[in-house]
Amino acid sequence: MTRIDGPSHGPLAGGKPGHLVVLLHGYGADGNDLIGLAPVLAPLMPDVVFHAPNAPYPCEGNPMGYQWFGISRLDPAVAAAGVRSAAPFVDTFLDETMARYGLDESKTVLVGFSQGTMMALHVGLRRTTPLAGIIGFSGMLAAPDALGTEIRSRPPVLLLHGDRDEMLPHQLTERATEVLLQHGVKTAMHIAQGLGHGIDETGLGHAARFLLEAFKLPMPQGNAGP
Repeated sequence: MTRIDGPSHGPLAGGKPGHLVVLLHGYGADGNDLIGLAPVLAPLMPDVVFHAPNAPYPCEGNPMGYQWFGISRLDPAVAAAGVRSAAPFVDTFLDETMARYGLDESKTVLVGFSQGTMMALHVGLRRTTPLAGIIGFSGMLAAPDALGTEIRSRPPVLLLHGDRDEMLPHQLTERATEVLLQHGVKTAMHIAQGLGHGIDETGLGHAARFLLEAFKLPMPQGNAGP
């Protein structure tokens, strides 16, 4: 199996990282698309190292980007098969990156955007040891009917979505939240008014607070950060 890799950032404080954030990009993008969040978040959490691996496959719809799996008009069967096929790439990346820094799941958060959210939820809920948390922007829960028999851990989850999303309707995040709560996963949700398929400052602020809480880091004083 080909190993995935991509850009990284930090830790801002230098030295050995104390925490790890892995950012999973959306369909047709690459790691550079999400690593741009790291310089905004790093001042709030200077011991965190951020990694944004490229998905394993060239994108069918954008030859300059990558995909975790092919898409087909949100076909549930395609999404379910896709996350299962790509999950080993993410699991291996997590295992190897945590080992590289001497960290474990309690010091690691998965963050996804769009198709990356599908991957983060699928992988994070099926690992034996719970991650510190999962954040998903503008995504959905693939294979929801299988979660009851496949869930192995219940890290806290934050899901964010714009109510003007033209790619993935925000109702998908509302449904994902319902399913996760039904299965005992502590889940918070934020629907951003007027936001399309993207991440806004308010959503980034919610994510920052979630990360600080997940990592048990103090909230910075003043107006620093998002």
